[in-house]
Amino acid sequence: MPVSPAGRVVAGALGAAATTGLAALAWGVLVERNRFTVRHETLAVLEPDARPITILHLSDLHMAPWQRAKQDFVRSLAVYEPDLVIDTGDNLGHAEGLAGIRRALEPFAGVAGVFVHGSNDYYGPVLKNPFGYFSDRARRSGERAERLDTDALDSYLGEELGWHDLNNAVRAIELKGTRLEFLGTADAHRNWDRLGELPGAIEQLRENVEWSTPGPRQVLTLGVTHAPYQRVLDAFVSQDADLILAGHTHGGQVRIPGRPALVTNCDIPHAQAQGLSVWRTGTKSAFLEVSAGLGTSIYAPVRFACPPEAVVLTLTPVPLPA
Repeated sequence: MPVSPAGRVVAGALGAAATTGLAALAWGVLVERNRFTVRHETLAVLEPDARPITILHLSDLHMAPWQRAKQDFVRSLAVYEPDLVIDTGDNLGHAEGLAGIRRALEPFAGVAGVFVHGSNDYYGPVLKNPFGYFSDRARRSGERAERLDTDALDSYLGEELGWHDLNNAVRAIELKGTRLEFLGTADAHRNWDRLGELPGAIEQLRENVEWSTPGPRQVLTLGVTHAPYQRVLDAFVSQDADLILAGHTHGGQVRIPGRPALVTNCDIPHAQAQGLSVWRTGTKSAFLEVSAGLGTSIYAPVRFACPPEAVVLTLTPVPLPA
């Protein structure tokens, strides 16, 4: 039976759409997920006489041992000579992922650092329906997932690199003469955060900390978490955080060019799923830095209009009034 002109138009349109979709998929799988980028941000939040502090923010590496390009990229970030590394979790993406993490982070041994975990630092990835992220069932269960060697990861990050574990913990350090206070939570996506314990831990920290430099000086408070759920951000701001750093969202991972994230995998507004913004709670506010991360699940190896990123955040002195 001959095809009508209208039928040929429809068939042609469907064919063009299929070709475009396959091309976009090929780009996302073969090119963009390995198009590692560095996003630079600057915040004037330090005392006027302070020395600048360079922070390297790493998140969501989801590392598998064979991902040499990703490992080489992370190693190359040492060129920025960070004063502090903040790792917001989901480092592991495979049972042998720690081998890749060791290779990637080796240049940062001896650099001050802090870390929190995401659920993928405890459980390996599983094959799942990607459309689940568009529903309220996006929260995962680890029942079918392989248990990973979190203790070995903690030993490497905490003992070999010397970084501070901030999973439901608080810490204080001095860096280049600036007093830094860190508030951390475990993965809120799994309800592992213990926000009720935060005020008491902070009060105890502030009562007992002994700064090496005498006299009253500014203390910069940083909140660190994997998944930027609103309850966590609100709790940090209520405890006078100046800056909050998070990951987890992958920036949406697959986006429409020029548009905010389609999904966030948490309850943060879509427009704040990547980048530097301000989070407000009542009359208080803090800067919020959310990284799109450097990896993907090995079962969803695609990014589109959202390349993998590391963030170099430079803290500078507040300018003196003219």
